[in-house]
Amino acid sequence: MSGAISRSPSSAAIRCAPAFNVERELPGLIGSELPADVARQSIMGHSMGGHGALTIALRNQARYASVSAISPICAPMNCPWGQKALSGYLGSNKESWRRYDACSLLEDGARVTELLVDQGAADQFLETQLKPELLERTCARSGVRLTLRMHEGYDHSYFFISTFIEDHLRWHAQRLSDKQVDPDKPRMP
Repeated sequence: MSGAISRSPSSAAIRCAPAFNVERELPGLIGSELPADVARQSIMGHSMGGHGALTIALRNQARYASVSAISPICAPMNCPWGQKALSGYLGSNKESWRRYDACSLLEDGARVTELLVDQGAADQFLETQLKPELLERTCARSGVRLTLRMHEGYDHSYFFISTFIEDHLRWHAQRLSDKQVDPDKPRMP
């Protein structure tokens, strides 16, 4: 994948290059290297990757048939990890952070049909960093269907991910199989 190597390392564009690559370059790479139907895509992630899945899907609403997350950071503008990352990548202008915060994107009118989020109720980061209740409130106000499943006894670990990943894969498979593909549309987004 190409990067923004000709840009100044201090520019926001190069500091945000990983998100740009996932949004723009990765679908092309998959389409060119694998026998994939890139007209039907879904996205999911865990923790900060779950946050990325939510925000990328909200910024690219027509591309994804489904989006899910396991233990995502739901409102990075409202937690220490998110504030540190957003200020490091984008600087101190909090208005520019809104494009990288799922709750802010929903408040600003971005929509997806539905979201699936699994969260461990014993997650050590639940109250200070992840804040699924903020996503729940924002989805309710925005009319976005959210399935938020809280699981007693589970934390932020690989065991939690491995326990529920199959549910997510099946959930995405169902939505991808339901998506109608236009045979006249180009294969690449």
